[in-house]
Amino acid sequence: MSGHSHWSTIKRKKGAADAKRGQLFTRLAREITIAARDGGGDPDTNIHLQYAIDRAKSQNMPKDNIERAIKRGTGELKDGSVMEEIYYEGYASHGIALMIFCVTDNRNRAVSEVRHILSRMGGTMADVGSVAWQFKRSSYFSFPLAGHDMDELFELAVEAGADDVTFDDGTVEIFGEVDVFKEISERLKGAGIKPEEAGLRMIPNAEVYLDEDDTLQVFKFIEELEELDDVQEVYSNLGLSEELVAILEKV
Repeated sequence: MSGHSHWSTIKRKKGAADAKRGQLFTRLAREITIAARDGGGDPDTNIHLQYAIDRAKSQNMPKDNIERAIKRGTGELKDGSVMEEIYYEGYASHGIALMIFCVTDNRNRAVSEVRHILSRMGGTMADVGSVAWQFKRSSYFSFPLAGHDMDELFELAVEAGADDVTFDDGTVEIFGEVDVFKEISERLKGAGIKPEEAGLRMIPNAEVYLDEDDTLQVFKFIEELEELDDVQEVYSNLGLSEELVAILEKV
């Protein structure tokens, strides 16, 4: 599972500097809208919405934008668009499996643009279900270890229903079934811990490791997909060594 931590580390260090501000705000707003639509507009009772708002605030998204996104999700603000969540399945070069999560108001545009990138970069679209079996949808949390006791964190997570807890390079990661997300969230909050990342993620069942050149090629492949407006997140089964993480952070 360590590969997910490595991808997250790279994105935290690169994302804010590399992302187009407008595109970043669009993705954050869509995340807030979907969370409000599914769980209501009160962050005190909708933990997914609270985390989405926290992420938006960490990127200095204006308060008005956040409030509009919430109202769009609850139906108070009607703009004629209907946001839809879709997973597309495919393969990057070298057989790396991809789960491409889109939030879009135009399914035809989304699939056309995803297919174009996959084709241009030497990948392929896959039939529904032919890639998804290689991933598990899980609750996921990560935060710095600094100031916390590993044994206490492990006990807290397991008592909340977590399946796995890892401590890697100063980062704590907690994994669990989808239905324990709220319980783990509440336990962390009660312990005064605010995760840097929290949500439902597609975690690969097994990772595939490539050499440096091939890994860099797949990394560029994934970045191309992530630049599409409708793409919220790209999950892969590409494994990363510590050495490759250091290289990718500089790309």
